[in-house]
Amino acid sequence: MGRLFGTDGVRGLANGEVLTASLALDLAVSAAQVLADAGQFEGHRPKAVVGRDPRVSGQFLEAAVCAGLASAGVDVLDLGVVPTPGIAYLTASLGADLGVVITASHNPMPDNGIKFLARGGVKLDDALEEAIEARLGQPWTHPVGAAVGRIGFYHGGIDDYVDHLVGTLGVPGSRPLEGLAVVLDCANGAAHESAPLAFERAGATVVPINHHPDGLNINDGVGSTHIDGLRKAVVEHGADAGFAFDGDADRCLAVDATGELVDGDQIMGLLAVALRDAGRLASDTLVATVMSNLGLHRAMRAAGIVLRTTAVGDRYVLEDMKAGGYSLGGEQSGHVIMSEHATTGDGTLTALHLALRMASTGRPLASLAAAVTRFPQVLVNVSGVDRTRCDDPGLLDAVRHAVELLGDDGRVLLRPSGTEPLVRVMVEAPTETQAREIADSLAGIVKERLAL
Repeated sequence: MGRLFGTDGVRGLANGEVLTASLALDLAVSAAQVLADAGQFEGHRPKAVVGRDPRVSGQFLEAAVCAGLASAGVDVLDLGVVPTPGIAYLTASLGADLGVVITASHNPMPDNGIKFLARGGVKLDDALEEAIEARLGQPWTHPVGAAVGRIGFYHGGIDDYVDHLVGTLGVPGSRPLEGLAVVLDCANGAAHESAPLAFERAGATVVPINHHPDGLNINDGVGSTHIDGLRKAVVEHGADAGFAFDGDADRCLAVDATGELVDGDQIMGLLAVALRDAGRLASDTLVATVMSNLGLHRAMRAAGIVLRTTAVGDRYVLEDMKAGGYSLGGEQSGHVIMSEHATTGDGTLTALHLALRMASTGRPLASLAAAVTRFPQVLVNVSGVDRTRCDDPGLLDAVRHAVELLGDDGRVLLRPSGTEPLVRVMVEAPTETQAREIADSLAGIVKERLAL
């Protein structure tokens, strides 16, 4: 078995060869042991919160995690179905020593995952994840009697989280989104209750779609990975904007009143300018990943905003933000982190602040998003290859040739996926045709040279 932890926890086919109830229980026990050894629980009885998205496999995985934690002497609050950023918020607000999120985010329903949050609702360091994995299967002392953990249910999580979200918009009790009409695509996922409620409390007129999860329909042709349904609904309802979330609601994409996509780069650029204008963009800096479009780089330069780039993955954006004290960062996928209000990406928070910018300026979303002109970008996912051999000399020569061909008018990025068995080839160029030709050529070389 390879390394269990990827860039976003442990993820895979639920109840398949790896992600089983047994593994979930063992991971929970190991996490409790590692954090205890690190002194995280000294002087008090440890407490954890556990939550999940609605996919059906989350039920048995959640039960296994709760059982593992309790058997290791940790008291557990079961939150039920709550968005990932809501679990992060509640980990902090409820004073928990550990948070556990059971989700596969935007992945199809058969997949699931487990990730751990440290005290304060922040992701665990790589070193702690490695220690948890190394501890699996090792002997440990079982608490007995009164020392075993208790499992309870916390039913106020959604209300607590929504109150927090609306509170970030300004004066408590105000309705700053009054007059705006929005469509919310909840992906039949974890935001099906909290996102419409937050927008309604903020004063918006809300049309929710795909907000009836049944455990099987999460991300099924809906949400931020399938935007066409939102485009159509916004136009049909004459809404001012639409916002689409993924299964665990840690990301958001938008469409304007005409149904035109507003992607994560445009969202980050829009929010960066808004925060800069409000004097709340720390060091006038935005943190993004190497996947962000060249258009964002140029727009931020024109606005006098520094754009820092990291490796792909929200954990790396978070690490850079924390190290530099920056207040805004994210990914092109719509995973946006506003560190003044959240410890992780939050799709509903992002959507609320986009809507607030519209309301406060009186400008439509299309006008605000126009500040970032996207270069044509083509992404090709190559499967059936060995993603550990991306340093192949022949492949690197082909990439160098493509970079020289594009010069300053484009970019090439080739990387192994951190969550799926793929190699991703991304090309930006002045035209869609040129970007497609170069991307397809490189993808063919990847398939040829890295074939299994």
